Amino acid sequence: MKSIINYITTPFPQLAHLGYYISLLGIVLIMLWIGFFKFTPTEAAGIKPLVENHFLLFWLYDVLSDQQVSNLFGVIEIITGLLLLLSLKCDTLRPFAALCLIATFLITLSFLFTTPGIWKIVDGVPSTDFFILKDLPMLGLGFMYLRPSPYSLS
Repeated sequence: MKSIINYITTPFPQLAHLGYYISLLGIVLIMLWIGFFKFTPTEAAGIKPLVENHFLLFWLYDVLSDQQVSNLFGVIEIITGLLLLLSLKCDTLRPFAALCLIATFLITLSFLFTTPGIWKIVDGVPSTDFFILKDLPMLGLGFMYLRPSPYSLS
């Protein structure tokens, strides 16, 4: 019986490596994609209600245009994605990537409490636009990145 279990679990370390890289590259893709999308007028208009009602970010519209505010967030998201990607070769970037991911989650989470009308009842179930869902795996990876990687390519 023990040999069957050993046979089944032998590839798990390699699968764990593969799973780590798939998860990491998935989050990199999400950050880059959303970051580049922030440079569109549609996304600039889409984030305005979130940012203008936020207790820490509302003032951005006093000094920047709608598109410039969106571009700023886009640049931050692209930088976060690149930090994650580059941290595969350079472990010293991991804490910076971690802080960016955790901050992204906290800011996105705070939008759920500062944006009027963000919560809706759909068929009796409280709902939002589900944008927080992309940030949950980012939070997990951010916490993981606060320690050295067992999967570093360097």
